[in-house]
Amino acid sequence: MPTYYSGEGDRGYTSLLGSGKVPKYDLRPETYGVLDEASAALGLGRASAQSQKTNEVLIAVQRDLYRIMAEVAALPEDAARLDRFSAERLEWMEDEIAALGDQIEMPGGFVIPGDSPGGAAIDLARTVVRRAERLVARMLHQDLLQNPVILAYINRLSSLCFILALWENEHADVDRPTLAKSDRR
Repeated sequence: MPTYYSGEGDRGYTSLLGSGKVPKYDLRPETYGVLDEASAALGLGRASAQSQKTNEVLIAVQRDLYRIMAEVAALPEDAARLDRFSAERLEWMEDEIAALGDQIEMPGGFVIPGDSPGGAAIDLARTVVRRAERLVARMLHQDLLQNPVILAYINRLSSLCFILALWENEHADVDRPTLAKSDRR
């Protein structure tokens, strides 16, 4: 019978990709853990999506996140031996944001998530991506990560999630997004 655990983490340490061990609460496993949460949340969005375009974009992003997690999970000297996450993927994302953004009407206020199952799941993913972005920024600023393209990509990913949630709402026949009302009278 196969074993699905090693028991190595029972003392509160985890191995990095390549060499080294760190406590499980170290910034590096915290960051790749939140990136993994973001991928899972995007998977929920993909499973709930009405649009094939949403599915295609999200699976590409999930694959990118696995490459990013590998770079985050390695010490800088080990990450240097990996295939570095490239600016081409950032350009791809910016192109996707522009193409989708040209096809939807931007709301005139703050959107309240929950107008469609797919849109709500992607909005939830956006909040996890924002948390991941803060951790990636900390890693970059503390010289634990050497590739600034990763931070830019994660930053754009939250914008992509915003656009995709609106896209999903439109494909779920939601005429207009629910907007927050101002307290001003």
